[in-house]
Parts: sequence; structure tokens; C-alpha cells
Amino acid sequence: MRTYRELFRTPQFRPLFATSALHVAGSTMSGLALGTLVYAATDSPLLAALSMFGSSLAQVIGATVLLSAADRLPPRAAMTGMALTFGLATATLAVPGLPLAVVFAIVLTQGVVAAVGGGVRYGLLNEVLSKDGYLLGRSVLNMCVGLMQIGGFALGGLLVTTLSARGTLLVAAALYLTGAAVARFGLARRPPRAAGRPSVAETWRTNAVLWSSGPRRRVYLALWVPNGLVVGCESLFVPYAPDHAGLLFACAALGMLIGDTVAGRFVAQHRRGRLAMPMLLLLAVPYLFFAARPALPLAFALAALASVGFSASLLLQERLMALTPDEITGQALGLHSSGMLTMQGVAAALAGAVAQRTSPGTAMTVMAGASLAVTLALAAAGRRTPEPVEGGPVPRQGVSST
Repeated sequence: MRTYRELFRTPQFRPLFATSALHVAGSTMSGLALGTLVYAATDSPLLAALSMFGSSLAQVIGATVLLSAADRLPPRAAMTGMALTFGLATATLAVPGLPLAVVFAIVLTQGVVAAVGGGVRYGLLNEVLSKDGYLLGRSVLNMCVGLMQIGGFALGGLLVTTLSARGTLLVAAALYLTGAAVARFGLARRPPRAAGRPSVAETWRTNAVLWSSGPRRRVYLALWVPNGLVVGCESLFVPYAPDHAGLLFACAALGMLIGDTVAGRFVAQHRRGRLAMPMLLLLAVPYLFFAARPALPLAFALAALASVGFSASLLLQERLMALTPDEITGQALGLHSSGMLTMQGVAAALAGAVAQRTSPGTAMTVMAGASLAVTLALAAAGRRTPEPVEGGPVPRQGVSST
């Protein structure tokens, strides 16, 4: 499968695409609105960053406790229920006078639910598409993320200014609820990919199997750490430029869209493996210049250029699928998504803490330097230990139904 026309003719891809688009639009607009509300109330870069990306911290809870549900719940019911949960939670965040502790409790609950949601969504994608169509399909979903973030941040910034931050949260809640309706009436009923009930023990067993392979470990670390540290840079856009944060986010989303389009559609398969590490380097280098507090036009261009490097995640996911048995792809992709978002939340907290003691621009440079160091270390480790072409069969305890 090599064309977009073939992809969108595949049964069930269109409703999956639509539910993903609505989810991203809702999370983009709600994140910007909530970050604006918290920063206005507290004048704290740390709390503003945590309000936007703190839900990612809770992904580690879902990844270690609930992730076996990604392969053991009916996909349609799971995606519908998760969209409803996000819609109701976002509407609650719009209630005036909500204590800050309640706000963060809701944000963390959303993160726990999202940990399972990523595994369900991308496991279903792997099920709907053939093996040779996964990269193109995932690239289109990533492109969708880029487009929805461009539109969501631009429209969200406009709505925050003209309507209000709380009104923007209600618009985001409506988008989530629309996504629930699309999932319920657009997706076909499918059985779970694996037998048995979700459990903490099963989650731990399968995660242990996934982590037991050296090549998979290196892929996971490359997916999680450099990416997360650079998202720590992005978490400081609001304190860096409070009146233009929406445009900074939109430019970053545009760069990600360009990178995913090129990597998913135009890069030949034999070149993809060699391109991942250079893209991780590109992801960090432009943020080294933010210590000099560049003028806004240059800051917009640097954010867009850096985000082209997010295409490394797409290339590394293809590698992960080549190393993972079919029956645990949902949990494997969920672990990737949860680990990545958890690292983003950790990095947002670190970046906010550094910015409180220095400045947002300096903190961005620190986080970018750390990302570069990790990427170079992983590249050196990969050269010392060549990876196999394919992964072996998974031990049976990783997919038991007990």
C-alpha cells in the first residue's frame, strides 16, 4: 500500500482517522486554554507547563497497571468510552472557581485513560491495515495530528482571545463528544485481539517481555527520551511568548506535518533506518538558539524546523513493529505512546523548574542539549551492538490469559 487513495479506500480507516482528528483537535484547544488559565492565575511557568502536559505524567500509571486492556477490550466500545470521558472531564475544567488541586486531579485522570487509549487506537490501526500499509497509515494519522494542531492552536488562540479560555474548553469538550459519536456509529464491532481479562499482572508480564529484548529497549528509549526532552522546550511556549504561544505551537505543528509527510510517503524503505538518528538530532539543534531569545519571526522558523525531526518517531515505530509479534502489538504501541507521553510530562516539569530559576529561553536550550546527548549515546550503543532484522517469537507468558 503506497498511495493515500488506497489507504482511504481501506474499510474502517476513515472513521478511525476521524476519531483521531477530533481527539487531537480537542486536546490541542483544551491544553492551550487550560495553560492560559493556569498561567494567568498563578504566573508560574512550572504550573502552566504542568497544566498542559501534566496528564502525560499519569501515562506511566496506565502503562504499568492498565495497558493489557489495549488488546483485551473491544476497540469500538473502548474508543467510544474514552472519548466520552475526555469530553465530560474537559467540560468540568471549564467550571469557574475550580480549585487548582481539582484541576490537576482531572488532568492526571485524563492521562491514565489516555495510556490505554493510545494502545487501543494504534493497535486497531495495525489490525485494519496490512503490514505494508502501517507506516503510511501512521504517517497519515501523524499528519492529521499536525493539521489539527495547526488549526487547533490557531483557532484555540483566537477563541481564548475573543471568547475566553473557559469558553474554549467547552468547544474542546464538544469536539471530544463528537468523536465519541463517530467511534460508536462509524467503527465496526470487533472482538479483542487477545483473550482473557485485563489485569495488572498481565500488563507487567507483557511489558517485561517487550523490555527483555535489547533491540526493542533501544528503540523504546529512542522513541521516548529525545522526543520528550524537546517537548519540554515546547511546554515553555506560553511563558516564552504569552501573546504569541498559539502561533509558536502552530509553527511547530506545521514542521511536524512536513516531516511526517516526507517520511511516510516519499522516503524509500531502505533509507528509513538510517534517517531516524539524523532526525532526532534535527529535533533538538534549533532550540539551542533560544537562549539568545530570538525575535519572534526567527523563533517561529526555529520551532518549525525542529519539529520536522519528530518524523523520527514514525521511522522508529516501523522498526518496533518489525521486532514485535502481532498478538501484542496493541500493548507494544501503547507502551511506546505511554512512555513517550510520560517522558514529555517529566520533561515539561523539568523545563518549568529550570525556567523558574533562569528563563524560558535558557531552559529550552538546556533541554535541547540533554536531548542531543541522549541521541548521540543511543547512536553509539547501536553501533556497538548491531540489531537483528526481525524479532523472535514472544514467550507464551507474555500473552497468557491468566
